[in-house]
Amino acid sequence: MAMIDTIFEWLDRGAEKSSRRIAQGTGRRNFLTKAGAAMLGGSLLPMLPFDRNFGQAFAQEGASPDGDQTSCDYWRYCALDGNLCNECGGTLNQCPPGSEASKVSWVGTCRNPNDEKDYLVSYNDCCGKATCAGSFCFTSEGERPGYRMGLYNDINWCMANDSKGYHCTVAVLVGLADA
Repeated sequence: MAMIDTIFEWLDRGAEKSSRRIAQGTGRRNFLTKAGAAMLGGSLLPMLPFDRNFGQAFAQEGASPDGDQTSCDYWRYCALDGNLCNECGGTLNQCPPGSEASKVSWVGTCRNPNDEKDYLVSYNDCCGKATCAGSFCFTSEGERPGYRMGLYNDINWCMANDSKGYHCTVAVLVGLADA
């Protein structure tokens, strides 16, 4: 018991010494100034800008001259299996804030109806957030069985990332496909 009492006395002396040092270095006016600034800052905080659209971006909807990018029938989505990122706060080829592109992906060859050329499209899952409730597309042109990993779209491609949670999928245009 004597040892515990000694520890408590040591803590009490230390707390008293620090309190006296702080009280000697600051006055009541200094405290009132800081408290007033905290209250004023707290009242201005709700006026700061923040995302009021709950992570959804509306600027990209239908903005493409070559088709509706929010439709599963859009030509770049010919081998897409997942939620469209441009309905989940991202764009056609960029993951939404707070998520990151999968380190591995699958590739599809899609025909652009406007120029009748075939393009390689890399499909990257965006990882790190809960699944988005946007449009789910399941278009599997040219899909291969699971043993052809780079051409198979039915697995969680977030497996190589630190955060394995699937959010949505982007369709990044790689280039023209060889004939």
